[in-house]
Amino acid sequence: MIRRRCTFLAACAAALGLLAAPGAPVSALAQSVQNDCLTASPPGCYTPQQFRTAYDIQPLLDRGIDGRGETVTVIVFAADPATPPPVVTDIRQDLATFDSLFRLPPARISVVNTLARASSPWDATLEEIMDTEIVHAVAPRAALRVVLMPNPPQSTPASTAAGMVAALPLAIRDTDVVSFSGALGEHFFSPAQVAQMLGILRQAAARHVTVVAASGDSGAVSSSYGFGTTPVKEVSLPASDPYVLGVGGTTLTVAPQTGSYIGETAWNQTVPGEADFASGGGFSGIFARPAYQDGVTSAQATRGVPDVAGDASTGMTLTRETGGGSYELVSAGGTSAATPLWAGLIADADQLAGHDLGFVNPALYQIARSPLYGRAFHDITTGNNTVLVNGTTYPGYQAGPGWDPVTGLGSPNAAMLVPILSRRRGRSRSGRP
Repeated sequence: MIRRRCTFLAACAAALGLLAAPGAPVSALAQSVQNDCLTASPPGCYTPQQFRTAYDIQPLLDRGIDGRGETVTVIVFAADPATPPPVVTDIRQDLATFDSLFRLPPARISVVNTLARASSPWDATLEEIMDTEIVHAVAPRAALRVVLMPNPPQSTPASTAAGMVAALPLAIRDTDVVSFSGALGEHFFSPAQVAQMLGILRQAAARHVTVVAASGDSGAVSSSYGFGTTPVKEVSLPASDPYVLGVGGTTLTVAPQTGSYIGETAWNQTVPGEADFASGGGFSGIFARPAYQDGVTSAQATRGVPDVAGDASTGMTLTRETGGGSYELVSAGGTSAATPLWAGLIADADQLAGHDLGFVNPALYQIARSPLYGRAFHDITTGNNTVLVNGTTYPGYQAGPGWDPVTGLGSPNAAMLVPILSRRRGRSRSGRP
């Protein structure tokens, strides 16, 4: 969710304070920090180091499994250049500050401006900052590539759907992994657009490009970018397409000092003055159940969403410039944050495998059916995605053992999952979902 995600992230920004990141060259920056979610009480975000510890990513990085040689492409709406900082910032400066604070290698980033034709293509909203900084934290040596969709996203559902479909062919070129945090209810897409999207994503699988997409932040009803439409119980595209790795949300709890994993529940959260947010999930009204979901206990006759999940609540800290030499630290959140986590992990797995894994869904479900499931995934068994919208309760689904339509197979234990995944083929024997 792009538009709603920005308002949610603004609500997550915490108290004023100073950052002290041990060993990082921050002396020139420390006096210019403004909002700082790390020094709130309790902290409103996790450092990249805590985040990587919680999901056991750090052991991979210590072995040099860091996405080198891979490219991850993110799809975002172009920023409005008339909007001042901190709503719109220069993504190059945001990443440079992020790298300096958290001792990361310099990010390599390029922008594809073919669709948006933005006058200032380096201008970025918080969505772009979130997507790129999380990928960079998880796969710090991977190249970052940004495909811009035309601004604004709020015009009409039809134009938003069209923009999504138009961006996908550009995104799957010259890349290894695509991360798309956008989500729009299935009924907003025409049959022709659904067919076109399916063809593009089938082509991505044939090229061994992994496409990862957010399941949305509206629980069991469709994501709609606040168009004022009546909520519909459905899932959202592109996550519901059977060639996509759909990513839901969790609430992650870690040990404050070490970042060690404590536990997770399904993400379901009320932001005061805004709305209920919850992990998007349910069953497609368009696509039949793919073969890789056959035999799943909670499956139905149609495609179940999401496939996997990651932290959507407290979130990893993000760095963005606020103008005048100042910057702030705010929390990532929503399935928009869980999606680049998985995109970065796939880049790491591609590197370890020595080739692009591509369509990974069959392999992930094979792992889940094996004795390795409990070591490779954190199975999320508590919580639900029921939401309250405009005073009406929309019942959702309950998380439970194994796959469920709230958190999928669960979140990653990366040090185990990435090596296992790298040894498996990403496609089913038939090459079909």
